[in-house]
Amino acid sequence: MSRVVVTGLGAITALGNNVEEFQKGLMQGTDGIGPISQFQSEEVRTRIAAEVKDFNPENHFDKPQLDYLDRFAQFALVATREAVADAGLRFTKKLAQRTAVVHGTGIGGQNTQEASYHSIYACSAKRVHPFTIPKIMPNAGCSHISIEFGITGPSFTTATACSSAGHAIGLAYMMLRQGMVDVALSGGGEACITPGTMMGWDSLRVTSNDTCRPFSKNRSGTVIGEGAATLILETLEHALSRDAKIYAEIIGFGMSADAYNIVQPLQAGAERALRMCMEDARLMCSDIQYINAHGTATRQNDITETRAIRAVFGEEAPRLSVSSTKSMHGHTLGAAAALESLAVITALQRQKVPATMNFTTVDPECDLDYVPNEARALSIENALCNSFAFGGLNTVLGFRRYQR
Repeated sequence: MSRVVVTGLGAITALGNNVEEFQKGLMQGTDGIGPISQFQSEEVRTRIAAEVKDFNPENHFDKPQLDYLDRFAQFALVATREAVADAGLRFTKKLAQRTAVVHGTGIGGQNTQEASYHSIYACSAKRVHPFTIPKIMPNAGCSHISIEFGITGPSFTTATACSSAGHAIGLAYMMLRQGMVDVALSGGGEACITPGTMMGWDSLRVTSNDTCRPFSKNRSGTVIGEGAATLILETLEHALSRDAKIYAEIIGFGMSADAYNIVQPLQAGAERALRMCMEDARLMCSDIQYINAHGTATRQNDITETRAIRAVFGEEAPRLSVSSTKSMHGHTLGAAAALESLAVITALQRQKVPATMNFTTVDPECDLDYVPNEARALSIENALCNSFAFGGLNTVLGFRRYQR
């Protein structure tokens, strides 16, 4: 089986509109959360979100192209353009056939859908935009990536709520490892800070109205974010053949289903995904130094995830550095695992763990080292990235500091 490495990075997030800005904000503990600006939020209980800032679509797309692109697909394309340029790839006909696009989203074109409903039900419109369906469909981001770069290999979208990008990266990794393709463009994009969506989160009573405090006793819920991240994955052989720079190696992937409850997490499901990833990577508990946690700052998730980590790692658990970067860039749902994989790669590159920001009070039921409030220098060889989604669909990705 082929080794799989990461050779390109792209991102647009609440911490910055490219990878460099994201990484700087991540290590400085920048707060990407603030008042919602995309709509008047008086009728919505939750009035904060982690929005992408200073983004003008017309700086990235011409008018005819924008007619086809919902905000989430715009983000997916912007992140992928940066990643492809960073990797220095040129897609010849042969390479295009040996390249995959696997990009996740939890919801898809929510901005377009809500705009259409508003025009019909609030404005009594008799018709909607002619490209409403192509803009709404969850595979739009993936499809536009394929079209823009002329990629004709396997291309599809994963839509598994908060694990969407985790499944996308994991499945791309499996295809590369098995020799189906030589290159993959993989990640996730999300943009659903809309009145209807935020009302839906309000109804679930899982969102905060002040900030995101993962694992802290006074946590008050998650904060919805938006953005996208794309990783360029290649077989090691292909990357070396073109003398590509290599950021990290993907070494394992685990996935599981709770088969339990549509919204409540299950410790056993999270445990299975963690164990499967480590078995796939052939790692012992003592080999892991850092875990980027799912860490949503909801009451149930943080306790369940803590217990799962303790159950898997046993006496090694207190030694681990565990942080949730959602405290800075918000919960980007279908894009979360892509942004957080980028956070893990950044930690491996810089030998520094990003913090769990806004941590104020120890919760006796959350008793791990959550790297509170300040990034920490740490010797890291292997790290994990957890994603545990609504619907009980779990992924864990394993990364290693690259060495020839």
